[in-house]
Amino acid sequence: MKVFVFIIIAYLLGSIPSGLWIGKLFYGKNLRDYGSGNTGTTNTFRVLGAKAGIVTFILDCLKGTIATSLPIIFHVTSVSPMLIGVFAIIGHSFPLFAQFKGGKAVATSAGVLLGYAPIYLIFLLLIFGLALYLSSMISFASVTVSIAAIATALFFPAFHFLLDSYDLTFTIIVVAASGLIIIRHIENIKRIKNKEENLVPFGLNITKQHKAK
Repeated sequence: MKVFVFIIIAYLLGSIPSGLWIGKLFYGKNLRDYGSGNTGTTNTFRVLGAKAGIVTFILDCLKGTIATSLPIIFHVTSVSPMLIGVFAIIGHSFPLFAQFKGGKAVATSAGVLLGYAPIYLIFLLLIFGLALYLSSMISFASVTVSIAAIATALFFPAFHFLLDSYDLTFTIIVVAASGLIIIRHIENIKRIKNKEENLVPFGLNITKQHKAK
């Protein structure tokens, strides 16, 4: 019964459209009408600015962390905390409170890892930061870190590096969540290939995207 309650709470937490609500309440803007139309952290940064973007990232990240922590907090050992965290990712991607049209789940997925494997998350954040600096694209960094997560979740346990041993549930969830992130970035990948992707105002832009006027 507790596990079922955790799943419901995790999904409802994930369904909170932080960026969408912040835009409407504090800026009088509906994120769906601007930029990419996405309600996640990246479009919030682009449309509402750094302050709103940072708050959205933190809130979206916390959704995953709180969900993942529920079994730990209530000492329930019959289910992996990662499995509960998955439902926050699902909620963020297909939110009940936003017509089931959500974000790309990068921040919420990071929050799940923060609650379960924080050292591993730090490693992935370093990759994300490096990819962002080199490319000047959040989308490029998100896809790069997702590919890195898949590869490292499969191979690091064999060398006992950052991940001590194989955990089938952890591996499946990391691979599946990373795959979902990549799939949800297909349009961004197309724009990158056409050198038309949106850039952040820093970094090297090594792929020579054409900056939006």
